[in-house]
Amino acid sequence: MSYFELTKTRFKEGVWEGLLTAKVKDSGAPEIAVTLRDQPVRGVTVTETSQAGRWVVEIPVPVEAVGDGVQTFLILDANADTVLESFTLIAGEVLGDDIRAEVELLRAELDMLKRAFRRHCLETM
Repeated sequence: MSYFELTKTRFKEGVWEGLLTAKVKDSGAPEIAVTLRDQPVRGVTVTETSQAGRWVVEIPVPVEAVGDGVQTFLILDANADTVLESFTLIAGEVLGDDIRAEVELLRAELDMLKRAFRRHCLETM
């Protein structure tokens, strides 16, 4: 369970921005990880605001993510290994009622669950 909640504020000029809020006082500084196709995204910034327990998260979309197909970004609380938010880019042929983005998100979350389950099994042996 994460002690943080992430809310998208905008997506402009290739940068996804959100407001990270602590659910519990004195929860400590957040550790955010962002992945694309199970690889870390570089350049993510987490900046503390003037209000306690609030941070601005900025995620630049890498050039390699821009192209045909569906690209799903997962934003994780690295300490809790929990998905806080996600966003998807779809480019190329646009289809009505396209479910590819949902399938891609499900695959990414399933991969995360598999890793967590394997880690749990190793730790309990």
